[in-house]
Amino acid sequence: MILDRKVSLEEFVRVVRGSENVELADAARERILAARAVVERIVEGGAAVYGINTGFGKFASVRVGNDELQQLQYNLIVSHAIGVGEPLPAEVVRGMLLLRAVSLCQGHSGVRPEVPELLLALLNAGAHPVVPAQGSVGASGDLAPLAHLALALIGLGEIDYGGRVCPAADVLAELNLTPLTLQAKEGLALINGTQLMGSLLGLALADARTLLGTANLAAAMTVEALYGSHQPFRADLVGLRPHPGAVAVAAELRGFLRDSEIAPSHAECGKVQDPYSLRAVPQVHGATHDALEQAARILDTEFASVTDNPLVFPETGEVVSGGNFHGQPLAVTADALKVAVAELGSISERRCEQLLNPALSGLPGFLAAHGGLNSGLMIAQYTAAALVSENKVLAHPASVDSIPTSANQEDHVSMGAHGARQLRQILGHVQTVVSIELLCAAQALDFQKLRAGVGVQAAYARIREAVPTMEEDRYYRPDLLRLRELVGGGELLDVARQA
Repeated sequence: MILDRKVSLEEFVRVVRGSENVELADAARERILAARAVVERIVEGGAAVYGINTGFGKFASVRVGNDELQQLQYNLIVSHAIGVGEPLPAEVVRGMLLLRAVSLCQGHSGVRPEVPELLLALLNAGAHPVVPAQGSVGASGDLAPLAHLALALIGLGEIDYGGRVCPAADVLAELNLTPLTLQAKEGLALINGTQLMGSLLGLALADARTLLGTANLAAAMTVEALYGSHQPFRADLVGLRPHPGAVAVAAELRGFLRDSEIAPSHAECGKVQDPYSLRAVPQVHGATHDALEQAARILDTEFASVTDNPLVFPETGEVVSGGNFHGQPLAVTADALKVAVAELGSISERRCEQLLNPALSGLPGFLAAHGGLNSGLMIAQYTAAALVSENKVLAHPASVDSIPTSANQEDHVSMGAHGARQLRQILGHVQTVVSIELLCAAQALDFQKLRAGVGVQAAYARIREAVPTMEEDRYYRPDLLRLRELVGGGELLDVARQA
């Protein structure tokens, strides 16, 4: 891929989770050089300009001599690399490498081309700096995590290469890459940005889209297993309140339920209405759909943005301080997605109850063929309930919190990285909850003699390839983990959509 001014979400995921190489476009290199020339003229002219020849944060008024500018940038990186916690997953750090290069290639950061080129060289080599997960307050961007990223570029810290965690200097030497000697402004340009938040959100959005589709599939399977009505998913009905998400979800449900033999078999059963967890799936799942689309619009802008400070304008020779590093747009988005994704889990757990409770389903209790001797999937619902309850705590908005930093110079922060990491946790929990629903719904369909709708039937068949019917109690955790792999990777959804 040739990197010029932006990456799409699809390109981001393809590169970060794949092995596609990325190179700077010639036009990007020219922009970078033009901005660098402005910085070098300022250094030669001697005027005090923040970020180039001054201290940082509360020390912004301290002038630094030209003979100390390299030391200034070095000191910035090593002093700011004080994050804690477990290392971030490889895909998150790879996303940080890519997005930092995207921001720098806009040509407003004042770095040399060697800086984004080294970021991309590590990305292309499959080597990523070891970055602790905790330490960002979301303004000025993700300072501590990005400092750990930058640490590797100057030959310090550690790099994970091929599953081996080694000193960064050793890995750079093995890859025939030269560590950077940071010049004026380059250290600041590397660490002042929103790339941890952006990477976490980009990956989360991709996974949430897959999860939403799979939750739609699980709901459709539960509808069939419980002899639920298809009428609430009619296009004309949903169209009377045409929120885009509700319309899209209803359409997908109709696709999964197409050509069902089950639906006409109970048309005259006497049931008046299904419970909300079945009947209102378009409206509930649809709200999540709309939240995901709004997040996509935010990320589309973020993945084409310059997020450091100060910024260089080559056309005028100006260097201007601003607030593009502030993570609030991403922090609010992360919080919105936490709620939207958590709700998929909440309603899925309620459908599990509908399947497992014999008073509600008309099926054997807990879907056990010989209840009493066997407990069936009784405790699967406990696990779902535990995860849903945990999500309610995690979904509390992080962005409403702020703690002033840097002697109150940075007096409002976003806590966006905190919220984005919580979103990743919530996603994992809901993937498991939806997997539990599918486990229950497939078992419930075993009591049916008729074929379900085409998408549901295809998914049921794939589930049964991975997880046999439960004739008697067994160790269920391996079954759930196998099903969760089908859910998390999107395979089960693909099978249903292609039916």
